[in-house]
Amino acid sequence: MIKIRPYEEKDWKRICAIHDAARPDELHGSCDPRAFVPIEEDSEVEDLKKSQKFVATEADHIVGFVGVDDKYLAWLYVDPAHYHRGIGRLLLRKGLEVIGSDAWTIVLDGNKKAITLYESEGLIEARRFESNNAGYPCSCLRLEQKIP
Repeated sequence: MIKIRPYEEKDWKRICAIHDAARPDELHGSCDPRAFVPIEEDSEVEDLKKSQKFVATEADHIVGFVGVDDKYLAWLYVDPAHYHRGIGRLLLRKGLEVIGSDAWTIVLDGNKKAITLYESEGLIEARRFESNNAGYPCSCLRLEQKIP
């Protein structure tokens, strides 16, 4: 059974390992794979550290995490060994619950699985833009929650 709980400092190494294992899948089809940088070496590590984080656990083993920064759903990663079990959806729902209305996120345009998940939970494309990951060009989408 998957449980979602608040992040604790002791979880740091595990969420870094999950990020680093899942990040190549996120980049696949979206950006040059050389854009991969382990999170602890990435300039965005400070953003992860300051975000409000929650972890998904199974039998006390962390299998994914989500991080939010105000209205921005900034981080959502699942251990690849646990894909296709609804963990990402549970984490996304937790993030959206914490954020409340007007949530938004940025996703790589080629990350079709993530886009499909976000759209299934009510986020819609607001705009497309060109950016870069570790100096490599990529196309991104800003997805926003639109509550009538």
